[in-house]
Amino acid sequence: MRSILACQSVLVITLALAARMTAAALAEAAAVGAKVSAAVVDAGGHLVHFQRMDGAEIAGPTLAVDKAYTAVAHRIDTAELGPLAAPGGELAGLAANGGGRYVVFGGGLPLWSEDRVVAGIGVSGGTVAQDVRCARAALSLWETTTAVPPAD
Repeated sequence: MRSILACQSVLVITLALAARMTAAALAEAAAVGAKVSAAVVDAGGHLVHFQRMDGAEIAGPTLAVDKAYTAVAHRIDTAELGPLAAPGGELAGLAANGGGRYVVFGGGLPLWSEDRVVAGIGVSGGTVAQDVRCARAALSLWETTTAVPPAD
């Protein structure tokens, strides 16, 4: 008896697309008057592309990368982790784990292909609402660029 494995195509993030995504995040930041850093990581949480606006805060580069990493590691919008990681939450203490690398407030989003997280975007430097808005601008680019046309 032989086992048969189903083959599935899964998208991966490219440097070119990651660069376009960070540019989209920075363009949105400029539109809302924020100065941010934006990072895209791959499925393993490794940095693929990063940009920092002139005058952006000094904590932004670390937080942007860590937000993207957290979104990939936990396959969730980092804004959703706050209540879960709060005392009494299902993931209480999460922020203190992972060497302090997990970020539990908005600005990090996972990027999905089929049923797998293949990358993440993280934005930091504005208000949480601005960071989320900028990350969503990058996510929108991912979704429109990677959309699979319907089969005939």
